[in-house]
Amino acid sequence: MDLFRTKSVEQSIAETDEPEHRLKKDLGVLDLLIFGVGVIIGAGIFVVTGTVAKTNSGPAITISFAIAGLACGLAALCYAEFASTLPVAGSAYTFSYASFGELLAWIIGWDLALEFTIGAAALSTSFSGYFQEVFHGTFLEVPESLGSAADGVVDLPAVVISLLVTAVLVGGIKLSSRLNQVIVAVKLLVIAVVIIFGIGHIKAANYTPFIPPSEPTPEASGGFLDVTLISSLLGVEPAVYGLAGVIAGASIVFFAFIGFDVVATTAEETRNPQRDVPRGILGSLVIVTLLYMAVSLVLTGMQNFRDIEAGDPAPLATAFDAVGLEFMGRLISIGACIGLIVVVMILILGQTRVAFAMARDGLLPQGLAKVHPRFGTPYVMTILTGVAVALIGGFVDLATLVNLVSIGTLFAFMLVSVGVVILRRSRPELHRSFRTPAVYVVATASVLLCFYLMLNLTGGTWVRFLAWMGIGLVVYAGYGYRHSRLGRSQAAPESSPDAV
Repeated sequence: MDLFRTKSVEQSIAETDEPEHRLKKDLGVLDLLIFGVGVIIGAGIFVVTGTVAKTNSGPAITISFAIAGLACGLAALCYAEFASTLPVAGSAYTFSYASFGELLAWIIGWDLALEFTIGAAALSTSFSGYFQEVFHGTFLEVPESLGSAADGVVDLPAVVISLLVTAVLVGGIKLSSRLNQVIVAVKLLVIAVVIIFGIGHIKAANYTPFIPPSEPTPEASGGFLDVTLISSLLGVEPAVYGLAGVIAGASIVFFAFIGFDVVATTAEETRNPQRDVPRGILGSLVIVTLLYMAVSLVLTGMQNFRDIEAGDPAPLATAFDAVGLEFMGRLISIGACIGLIVVVMILILGQTRVAFAMARDGLLPQGLAKVHPRFGTPYVMTILTGVAVALIGGFVDLATLVNLVSIGTLFAFMLVSVGVVILRRSRPELHRSFRTPAVYVVATASVLLCFYLMLNLTGGTWVRFLAWMGIGLVVYAGYGYRHSRLGRSQAAPESSPDAV
């Protein structure tokens, strides 16, 4: 039983030319940059900023964003080398298949399904919230019973937006890219307006102290499921603010960076992936990190962090209301509403490409890897993913599941960082258009930082994550291992009558 059989880089690339599995190459570097910026800028910058400033970091949320951006940046350097060496759909799943072997490739593919599907569903509900805020009191107002899975029957706007973006994705990667370009332009305009208007209302006193003194957390008496894993392991009382609060805040705002790895999943649909994919990954991450830091500085400068309401779904709008700029609240809500459409779309895109690669390898039913004869997209997998996201977003309250997206992504980053070192040693002769600088230092730092951020998530998040991984192992044992295309090709010579 060979659980660690690896799939060669050459074989992975050769399979991209099979007629029934060939994706259309339509993307350039600008498309990738905009995809990256489009998927990263979402609910994080509009919602998470206020909550983390209030409950964890204070004005030092800017440092929290810098730490989270650094963790992503280290992983991004490893992603860039992998994607330029192995320009095949599937991102971390495909990279792991070439370096770790099939079992870990399956684990990371299952993990990415968690990241992309749950993430898309969570953000479809965020879109619903902003949509209802924008159209409250108009003919498009959503009845309470159709506006939330928690307080009503179904979250109808979340269902509708998931199905609409699925239709766009089936229509072709270039169509998706053009829609993304328009919406990203709107999002960047809104963020620019926030920064420009907000700078004039900053009060220097709100930055003092920049890192508030550490305080016991109100949940200090909570059990294992409710406190961070590192607090449980070290036996220390949970605290907020101080350096520990800033790092814990980085673990939470990490959710705001999720999605840059989607750029790697589009490598097979890029005209010049060896050059353009690294530029798209690293460029989009740098742009977004700087924007996040700027917006968090403006928010905590306009309003004292202690005056921010922890559960406020629109902290940026509230901050402008507090200084008498009510019109900005409406503008921010409209920008968030429009912007979240693209985030849902690109996360569904990421999931379909990973699942497409797994189905092409036989670890999932191969019928899921069918490509549309006209649009050149994996339409079967796209439709199934879109329906799944619509059902989850429409009928499940995702408040508890959001942290699963962060832990799943951090786990994927760790495996990619280790994998790039393994492939350097096992296949040093491969042509690498982009090489991670100081690869051993970068990969080690990436693994340590990502793992430390994982430790700052709650015990309950770890339990749910391990349960999801356990389900994945059962599925692999029951289907994936026996139907693996690589496994069958290796078994064929052994069962041949001519075999000795």
